[in-house]
Amino acid sequence: MQIGHLVSNLQAIYYRAGDSTEPVLDLIAGLDSKRRAALLRQLDRLNGLSDAMPHLPFPHSSQVEGELRELRCHMGAEHYRVLYRRSERLIVLLHAFRKTTGKLPMSEIKIAQLRWDDFKARMDARPRQPPRRPLLHQP
Repeated sequence: MQIGHLVSNLQAIYYRAGDSTEPVLDLIAGLDSKRRAALLRQLDRLNGLSDAMPHLPFPHSSQVEGELRELRCHMGAEHYRVLYRRSERLIVLLHAFRKTTGKLPMSEIKIAQLRWDDFKARMDARPRQPPRRPLLHQP
């Protein structure tokens, strides 16, 4: 008799800066209810990911650089991006913005990279400084 491997879903979390702000959550909270609901539906899809399915397929998500990925959110003619990275069982939502150019601006990628460096430094510190809060359906 074989015991099946239990699939454990990954958990999307908001990056929390050292000053306790949560930039992705702040952007979401500033959207009108229709845009906010659409973006939250897309973000919630990340909670269904697992080791068996570690990424959403294109066009929902794509690799940006290294392990940095983008969640692609379209609301009519408007395009939003949420840049994120995986940290063990967590998907850390690092940066969100309205995309108005064809290519991802390097300045937006740099923001996500700096936040990732901050996240890792605080997670690796002793004692650990938890820079996160679970992804909630309503900001």
